[in-house]
Amino acid sequence: MTELKVGICGWGNVATGLYEALHGEKIAQLADCKISVTCIGARRDNPRCDYGDTEVFRDIFDIPEQDIDVVIELIGGVEIARELILKAIAQGKHVVTANKAVIYNHGDEIFDAARAQGVQVLFEASVCAGTPIVKLMQNELGGNKISKVSGMLNGTSNFILSSMEEGMSFDEALTIAQEEGYAEPDPSFDIEGMDAAHKIGILAYLAYGSSLPPAHFYVEGITNIASTDFQYAKNHKLALKHLAVAKLVDDAVEMRVHPVLMDEKSSLASLQGVRNGIELDTNLVGKVHLAGSGAGRESTASGLISDLMSLARSNNKLPSRPDHPPVKIVEFSSSIFKYYFYLEVDDELGAAASITSCFAKYGISLESIIQEDHLQNNKAPIIITTDSTSEKNAQATLEELSNLSPVSSSKLIRIERDS
Repeated sequence: MTELKVGICGWGNVATGLYEALHGEKIAQLADCKISVTCIGARRDNPRCDYGDTEVFRDIFDIPEQDIDVVIELIGGVEIARELILKAIAQGKHVVTANKAVIYNHGDEIFDAARAQGVQVLFEASVCAGTPIVKLMQNELGGNKISKVSGMLNGTSNFILSSMEEGMSFDEALTIAQEEGYAEPDPSFDIEGMDAAHKIGILAYLAYGSSLPPAHFYVEGITNIASTDFQYAKNHKLALKHLAVAKLVDDAVEMRVHPVLMDEKSSLASLQGVRNGIELDTNLVGKVHLAGSGAGRESTASGLISDLMSLARSNNKLPSRPDHPPVKIVEFSSSIFKYYFYLEVDDELGAAASITSCFAKYGISLESIIQEDHLQNNKAPIIITTDSTSEKNAQATLEELSNLSPVSSSKLIRIERDS
């Protein structure tokens, strides 16, 4: 039986969940390897978990110096985590982390240091917790060309949108998400799209060899979504989701995170609640779908234990550095979509003509125009869907619409194509 001695840095919910899983359920011993938690780095105790006689260090930077094989980084944050991981690598220790932010912001530096030292850095739990997307891409789909990675990668956003689809307001759904522990007291990282952006950045690295951190790409959250958008989606057999995409376009990669309207029958559209879902388009096995819990200490512990087992079996290696020039990120302004425009307009003579002239100015053909019943403020809601056009033209049109005197409110949502 292989024995792996580990030190855990951090003693929050994820760390205690991992400790309890290893010591309570004896998961690792069932896989012909013994994982022993030799030491813990924690500034303070956690009353929810008894670490028994395990040695505790109050300075986390003491952990890499101990007689262990693996440092498990669970302190969160970016810069201190980077410093800790690099020290562990310099000490010849493998690293397992659930920290998407440090991998996204410093992945290239960390992986280069690990290769130079001949150690491994494993990060399965950094993307969608225990959903095994990282190993799936590294191992089982290693012989495939992946043309597109897309998915709902943030459980908080998916929970809020699922709740709004059932009739809640944004604020009501967010409050429940916070009460249930799905959202932080400050939920901005989730609802503004940065959590999903970190995850799609890591997946693009695995699929295409893009840098970590990647070049700037488009990120939009869900705070602009309203109940009226769900009513339109329902009437037109669409679903409204927060989608992250990394996609090959010729010799470049299109990366983006934003709300979309998509076919309600698609596999990703059916994903509800806090679950994460990912779809991979491959050349050998076609579309591959993966869904599971994307948050929670038990799910994250599952991903961490998976990495520890891989280390014990020594069959999980870092992706090779690509020998091609740096991956180019597609300019989002050149991306092509159909669009949903929602406007609130004063019901006055000539308003419709001035609105349609804005679209004509940028050569955008209209697929439909729907005027809904008047709102309480005597505004007329107008919903316009377009034929395919560029993001550049759509944004220019939106800006012109917002400057029209009859238009008091305007926004757009992209309609995702199944390709």
